[in-house]
Parts: sequence; C-alpha cells; structure tokens
Amino acid sequence: MCDYELVTIINPEVDEEGVSKIIDKVSKSIDDRGGVVDEVAKWGRRRLAYPVRKFMEANYILTRFKLEPKFIKEVEAEIRASEEILRHLVVKAEA
Repeated sequence: MCDYELVTIINPEVDEEGVSKIIDKVSKSIDDRGGVVDEVAKWGRRRLAYPVRKFMEANYILTRFKLEPKFIKEVEAEIRASEEILRHLVVKAEA
C-alpha cells in the first residue's frame, strides 16, 4: 500500500453536519477498497484564489490514507460524482 494525501474543497453552503457526512462517505470509499484512513484534518472555510462555480470561499479537508494504487481511480470517480465537492487533489505522499 502507498501513502496518499487528498485535499477536498467543499461547497461553502454545506453545513457542518453535511461536511461530516462527506468526510464519512470518502472514508468509507477508501475503507471499502481495503485502504486505511490515517488522519482527517478540517482546515475550515478559506478564501479561494479565484471563483469556483461562482463561490469565493470553500471548506477545505485534508485526508491522509493508505491504499493500493490500482484503486485510486475508483475513489476519485466517487469523489467526482459528489455535487458538494467543488475540487479535489490526490497526491502520493513521500514515505
């Protein structure tokens, strides 16, 4: 398994409970594929450098996890399907 970091930018109109549900959904997606979520950090609401879907602010979440590389595309596909997630980025972390 490889170490990865995922940063998700969530619609600012989603309340705190909704953000928690999104985090749970992403974590479950990783767990279902045999991965392990090491850490989830809520960075809170931050200003965007440029408008994304007409929003100037968004909620940022950092998720560190371990997963087999062959499952990354499946996890990203589930994230892309979510209407509340404006942007995301998965990077392989240095060991």
